[in-house]
Amino acid sequence: MSAPKKVVLAYSGGLDTSIILKWLQTEYGCEVVTFTADLGQGEELEPARAKAELMGIKPENIYIEDAREEFVRDFVFPMFRANAVYEGLYLLGTSIARPLISKRLVEIAAETGADAIAHGATGKGNDQVRFELSAYALNPEIKVIAPWREWELTSRTRLLEFAEKNQIPIAKDKRGEAPFSVDANLLHTSSEGKVLENPAEAAPDYVYQRTVHPEDAPNTPEFIEITYEKGDPVAINGVAHSPAEMLTALNEYGGRHGIGRLDLVEGRFVGMKSRGIYETPGGTIMLEAHRGIESITLDRGAAHLKDELMPKYAEMIYNGFWFSPEREMLQALIDKSQHYVAGTVRLKLYKGLVQTVGRWSRYSLYSEQHVTFEDDQGAYDQKDAGGFIKINALRLRLLAMRNLRENN
Repeated sequence: MSAPKKVVLAYSGGLDTSIILKWLQTEYGCEVVTFTADLGQGEELEPARAKAELMGIKPENIYIEDAREEFVRDFVFPMFRANAVYEGLYLLGTSIARPLISKRLVEIAAETGADAIAHGATGKGNDQVRFELSAYALNPEIKVIAPWREWELTSRTRLLEFAEKNQIPIAKDKRGEAPFSVDANLLHTSSEGKVLENPAEAAPDYVYQRTVHPEDAPNTPEFIEITYEKGDPVAINGVAHSPAEMLTALNEYGGRHGIGRLDLVEGRFVGMKSRGIYETPGGTIMLEAHRGIESITLDRGAAHLKDELMPKYAEMIYNGFWFSPEREMLQALIDKSQHYVAGTVRLKLYKGLVQTVGRWSRYSLYSEQHVTFEDDQGAYDQKDAGGFIKINALRLRLLAMRNLRENN
């Protein structure tokens, strides 16, 4: 690959991406554009601007954007319409943020005339795949620079030496080995590495950042009602919220009740297993609520087909194929199923658990007259069940007769 002339860097303002910024300047002698996205990680982003300016980046080449609404509306909500869960447990909080970041990197490259983008993902993880698959899907000619796969700074000591040599500010807590690595956005926090690398050892309490310990949560349950339209939550207790406001509010509810903690050993796309501690308080509530409203509005055939397809859909997102045709095809099917997924779900929040305790909808398929144990006024003729069972049993009876004949 020829040396790039201008690079758009996914920039957090932290030590690693600051080192990457300087490395790009010294290694390639190129102009650098920084992009910092507010995805609800809960950190002040203006210091990233000041740090970029300190390192010689022109003000017009510093992009800091509030992408929270786009993130939830166009990425999180579509994923939750599918009830997507990876390996039965993980709500894909890191995975779903990467396509949006890549999309903006590619767009900013086009706006600024940059011929390459760069990211700080390591060569061991999934994020390098997610960033780059998304970028190539949107611009097949884009150059991607992944410093962790190229440079010789293969240890924390070497990184710190490079930072000191190039007068890059180092936070005091970075001079020792960080206890763990954290990624955060409005959907979740993800903690990996160091004190968490032995899956036999319980995670220290200080790892958790968004949720109280369930044992310390309120002793009185809290009840909330979430209203849905076309598969998306639109109001809490009758008060309308935008997508980002909705997830922010649900995070607050879930956080104080200790909801959404997960200690997971997962199979990375690159082949190895890794252990992570995840907190997804609002997302855990949303998943329960969405399944609650689907239970009365979605036909059995549609619901079961969705459940069959969901693991494949979740794997696509985990592996970085958000912008693939197969994910878009599945999304069209999923969105078609959500037309009548509307109504209200009542939830109980208590000591780390969220439970559906009520649900109602103008589109409900639940018929009390058909299901009642009392007089159904002729709504259902129980004699019909005999023929239904005999027809479904026919092939089983024929198999049984064949087996009896052959075994005697």
